[in-house]
Amino acid sequence: MDFALLQVFKAVADEGTITGAARKLHRVPSNVTTRLKQLEATLGKPLFDRERGRLTLSAEGRVFLGYVEQLLRTFDEARAAITASAPGGVLKLGTLESTAASRLPPLLASYHRNYPDVRIELTTGTAGALTDDVLSRKVDAAFIADCAASPELELVPAFEEELVLIAPQSHPAIRGARDVRTSTIIAFPTGCAYRRRLQGWLAADGVIPERVLELSSYHAIVACVASGTGIALTPRAVLETITGTEHVAVYPLASRSRAVTSLVWRKGEDSLALRALQVELASRAQGASRPHGRKLRVVGG
Repeated sequence: MDFALLQVFKAVADEGTITGAARKLHRVPSNVTTRLKQLEATLGKPLFDRERGRLTLSAEGRVFLGYVEQLLRTFDEARAAITASAPGGVLKLGTLESTAASRLPPLLASYHRNYPDVRIELTTGTAGALTDDVLSRKVDAAFIADCAASPELELVPAFEEELVLIAPQSHPAIRGARDVRTSTIIAFPTGCAYRRRLQGWLAADGVIPERVLELSSYHAIVACVASGTGIALTPRAVLETITGTEHVAVYPLASRSRAVTSLVWRKGEDSLALRALQVELASRAQGASRPHGRKLRVVGG
């Protein structure tokens, strides 16, 4: 519906006369009358009771006015959002749990200080699920590891992660995939980029685990590894934020030890708030957001 038509209706409702509404809108009275009749014809209901030159809202008009005020207010807010010179509104972000735990806290704290009018809504998921969320516009952007190239997406590298293999302390030393003596790997559900890396590393040497124990928390993954349930692949930065890692052995992963997490959004779609996040990322030296936690003892490296 034409917003100008709604503005005519609102002005007549406020002023009570065609002449008053015309004056307020800087239109001629005949134009206001014509536009009002068009609106009533479209709705199929009279919006005003007409008596001695005064127009008062009909029962239908009073109901319609509430919706019109809401629509005009939303339109004004939307216009302000896209013409604003400073970022504001809501920025919906998706992220891997590992990124949320180890990388985002200092980044988002700095972003909030610099852009206090932006409210961030954060959701976590696997790399595959987050990619789908970006494509379906459930989130404005997401931090995704090993994001595959797509003509529908744009991305900028955000963080580089060092990946390490963790195993129970009782497990024999692991220097390669053939040293693995457990039939279980512990990982996030299907769609996890690190899970794919671990399975690929094992498969390259013909090692196919019998079971995958799916968990949704790194704290739970580390606890299960420590108890002897299986092995897992995690970012080193995450381990530095978790207690109990002294009960697991940590091994470097050679050729698959580096993973890039990128900020990903739909091609051609952005906002002031998203651009501000890109600037914030660019202003931070790579790896500067890694927490200065305790050092982990790495076996064999």
